[in-house]
Amino acid sequence: MRLVFMVTGEISELTFSDVLASDHEVVGLVTQPDRPVGRKQVMTAPGVKELALGAGVPVIQPESVRSEEALEQIRQWGPEVIVVMAYGQILPQALIEIPTRAIINLHASLLPKYRGASCIQAALKNGDAETGWSVIHVVRKLDAGNVILQQPFPILEGETGGELHDRLAEAGPAACRAALALFEKAEAPGDAQDESLQTYAPKLGRKDGYLDWAGSAGKMARLIRAFHPWPGTSAALGNKRLKIFPPVRLGTGSGTPGQVLEVGEEGVEIACGNGSLILGEVQLEGSRRMSGVELARGHEEALNEGLK
Repeated sequence: MRLVFMVTGEISELTFSDVLASDHEVVGLVTQPDRPVGRKQVMTAPGVKELALGAGVPVIQPESVRSEEALEQIRQWGPEVIVVMAYGQILPQALIEIPTRAIINLHASLLPKYRGASCIQAALKNGDAETGWSVIHVVRKLDAGNVILQQPFPILEGETGGELHDRLAEAGPAACRAALALFEKAEAPGDAQDESLQTYAPKLGRKDGYLDWAGSAGKMARLIRAFHPWPGTSAALGNKRLKIFPPVRLGTGSGTPGQVLEVGEEGVEIACGNGSLILGEVQLEGSRRMSGVELARGHEEALNEGLK
C-alpha cells in the first residue's frame, strides 16, 4: 500500500524503520520542524527525518499541518493509508479526508484509558498492571476513534517512564504491521470506544514533577518512576531545587511531611503524608548528581529544615 507517515517522537523510529523495510511503499513523511536542543541550543532534526532521507523518502516539516501548502503536498503523494504516531499536532478534517482507505493512529495506551500526550507516565503513576498499543481510526476528537486492534503487555515492577517508553517503542512495529495487514485484506472499521470509561493524560511540564510530601509514600514513589526522565521530579531544599531520581524505597518512619527522619547508608528518609520515602540519588541545583548521604554531608542545616 501507498503510505504517508506523520511521526516525530523517538518512540516512532523503530516502527518507521520497520515499514521502510517492508513491501509497503512509503511515499512521504510529515514530521515536526528541526528544533534547538540542549544547553547550546543546537538545531536538531527528528530522528525519523534522517531515516526518511536515507531511504530516499520525501520529507516536509510544516509548522502547522493545517497550512494549505502542507495539505496539498500530502494530496499529491496520494496515500491509501496515513499512519500517525507521536506527531504532536491536532489534525484537521481536511487532512483526515485525504487518504483513500484510512488514517490511523498508534497510541501508547489501552484506550479509552489515557487519551492525550502523557499516557505512558499516567499508566505508571496510577499503578496499572498493564499497558500497550491501541491502533485507532483518526477522528477530529482527540484519540477517540474506533479501535482497530490493541496489543497489551504487562508493566514491569520498578519500571520507569523511560524504560516503559523504550519497551513500547520495541513493540510498535508489530502493532503497525498487524493493523496494515488488516487493511490489505479488507476494510477495518474497528470498534467504538466506551466514552464513559475515557480518561485524559495531558502534556506534562517540569512544574508537574514538583513533589507534594503530603501525599502517600507509595503514590510519590510511583510518580518518581513515572516521571523519569521526563519531566523529572524535584523538591525545594532551602532556596535550591533538588532533583530526585529513581529508584526510591518505601520507609517505615513517620513525621511531618517533608521532614528528614534519618540519614543512613541507604539514603535519606523523608516523611510523607502517609509513610516515608528513602531517597537514593539526588542532584542539587548547580551541583552534580550524588547519593543522599553525600548530600547530607554538605547540607545538614538545610536538611534539618526539611524538603518543601
